[in-house]
Amino acid sequence: MTEHSRENRRLWNEWSDDFQAVWNADTGNGELPPTPSPFESDAPGGRQPEILTSVEGKEYVELGCGGGQGTVGTAELGAETVVGVDFSGEQLRHARQLREFCGVDVQFVTGDVTDLPLADDRFDIASSEWAFQMVAHLDEALDEAHRVLRDSGVFVLSAPHPVYETLDTDKGTVDGNYFDTGPRKITIDEDYESTLTVFDRTVADLHNGLVDAGFEVRRIIEHRQREVEENQPSETDLPEILWNVPKSVRFWAVAE
Repeated sequence: MTEHSRENRRLWNEWSDDFQAVWNADTGNGELPPTPSPFESDAPGGRQPEILTSVEGKEYVELGCGGGQGTVGTAELGAETVVGVDFSGEQLRHARQLREFCGVDVQFVTGDVTDLPLADDRFDIASSEWAFQMVAHLDEALDEAHRVLRDSGVFVLSAPHPVYETLDTDKGTVDGNYFDTGPRKITIDEDYESTLTVFDRTVADLHNGLVDAGFEVRRIIEHRQREVEENQPSETDLPEILWNVPKSVRFWAVAE
């Protein structure tokens, strides 16, 4: 594990309670917290049935699962063996609480996405949501994702869109360099001792990294944030520039 990863782990251990509180802020008394899966029909870009007809009965792993929402959500869709991996003990504590609350059969394990504590050819499906941008060595993480998948296994990789990451949304201007891959440090809260380190890969970097790791990229989906997709600029207080750029990029790839 690199020093950047150790710092990110410290940050997530500090931030976890506050992050999960915000995530669950709109959950009413007696309601289940949100558990969105990347394989739901209303996930960004929708389902891709020509690549993956269903997760039902499949063996699935989420890489960088955080509080376990995507892992639990995929179990609820019928995946048979479900595993979530994360490097933050505090995030995994929340994930296990969510598992018990939702009553699903999910295993959560501690591990780094560049050195997964999982066997070769173990899973039919893998996904990662907004985790690989925190990895210094993208090639190692993608190699590990390929290693744990069986032949023709499906990998869904989602990341912040590098164009979005260049924006100063308060000013409505481009404040960064699309081609500057970092590292870039983000202060989440002045009260936390640690900062978050990210690496802003271009879309080409992510696509070519997948190909180099042995994946065939079947789909690339660029999408705006949900609040933008569902409203007009005049209907919210969000900066108008957000209607002109994607927030995330999602790759659907198949292990060869």
